[in-house]
Amino acid sequence: MPNNKLQWFSSTECSPWMDKSAEGQIGAGKQGGDHAPANLTLTGEIFQTLEGFGGCFNELGFVSLRHLSGEERAKVMHDLFHPEGEQRFSICRLPIGASDYALEWYSLNETDGDYAMEHFSIERDRQMLIPYIKEALALNPELKLFASPWSPPTWMKFPKAYNYGTLRWEPDILEAYALYFVKFVEAYRAEGITIHQVHVQNEVVADQKFPSCVWTGEQLKVFIRDYLGPAFERHGLDTEIWLGTINAPEPWDEWLKKKATDHDAYAAVVLSDPEAYKYVKGVGYQWAGKHAIQRTVQSYPELRYMQTENECGDGENTWFYAKYVFNLYQHYFMNGVNAYIYWNMVLEPKGRSTWGWEQNAMLTAAPHLSEVIRNPEYYVMKHFSHFTRPGWVRTGLKGPWSAHAVAFQAPEGGATLIVANPFEDSRTLQLESGSGAYTFQLEPQSFHTIVLP
Repeated sequence: MPNNKLQWFSSTECSPWMDKSAEGQIGAGKQGGDHAPANLTLTGEIFQTLEGFGGCFNELGFVSLRHLSGEERAKVMHDLFHPEGEQRFSICRLPIGASDYALEWYSLNETDGDYAMEHFSIERDRQMLIPYIKEALALNPELKLFASPWSPPTWMKFPKAYNYGTLRWEPDILEAYALYFVKFVEAYRAEGITIHQVHVQNEVVADQKFPSCVWTGEQLKVFIRDYLGPAFERHGLDTEIWLGTINAPEPWDEWLKKKATDHDAYAAVVLSDPEAYKYVKGVGYQWAGKHAIQRTVQSYPELRYMQTENECGDGENTWFYAKYVFNLYQHYFMNGVNAYIYWNMVLEPKGRSTWGWEQNAMLTAAPHLSEVIRNPEYYVMKHFSHFTRPGWVRTGLKGPWSAHAVAFQAPEGGATLIVANPFEDSRTLQLESGSGAYTFQLEPQSFHTIVLP
């Protein structure tokens, strides 16, 4: 439905998600009359289609949710997933086997030499991940899901371990690993859960002490072209195959010296091969992959793109880091992604993983807390997700404030503008759109969502 009137919500460190729409409220938007020249204009140009927002289902998130009362947990899940909730998530991620936020490391088949996947099992997932996902699907049956492994089964790797290492590059292993993906999609389908996409490997460059597996672009090309794509065809799966999740090592400048660019070493290697390309429906970038997204979108504008894992901070959940995260959303959308995925939606205080890293989360839950804590990045997400919908399109912006803003246009008319004031003082936003001219006084270091008629 088109918006009949302007709405305006702002967040500062001390006052998140304040409704400033009311007529006569100090600093509220106004239309008509004399105005200074616009410093931000919605141009009406049309860019990529929005597929939505979401987070990742992990075991430690499920553990933290169990600390809440039934009523509080129901409210949290409603706020995250219901189409009329606060976040309105429409696309989410899950691991194939253990992520680094599992209680312990595991795969879905640790039987050595089981090339036929006769011992493949999602029994472990039935304890936490599947109940977590089904609780979300009950609130939003249209929720899309994509999945990626952090590590193949250990017997498929060299060295034989969840962490570090690479996939054994042997035809029997490659055939079995493609079948592993097939079995995963089929097993979840038997649970009533549709896996809409698989991404071949979480962070293809990550050689980590947590579950990980390093791939080259050439290996991704061969695996998708000769094994995974044909396996999905043989088994009649319509699950999409994505080239993801591509990261890149830090520091970026050293990577450039050694291997040209992330795009050239991964996306371009795979996508320039016609037989591999025909299986790939999209590209997922995260972390240092942000340096490559622009070039890949320019080269392959017909594909779809996703930011697959929000950078995770240090567990302090500060407003300072939330400002950095806002810039990530803006960067990825202005460079062509269709969806933006947060990492852990909810964690215990400090967000400590089982291997020691402390990370941020949108929500904090613990036994001693009377209710869940909504952290600053919860509100960053809400500013983007609450007043947008899958199927909307990004619309063009021009003017000085376009460096701090993103806008989406509804098919039936109206638009939602998300803008930050990163400065230490209050600034005036002079906005022009098809519906008129408006003035807003933006508080220092603040986020804003403006819904235009």
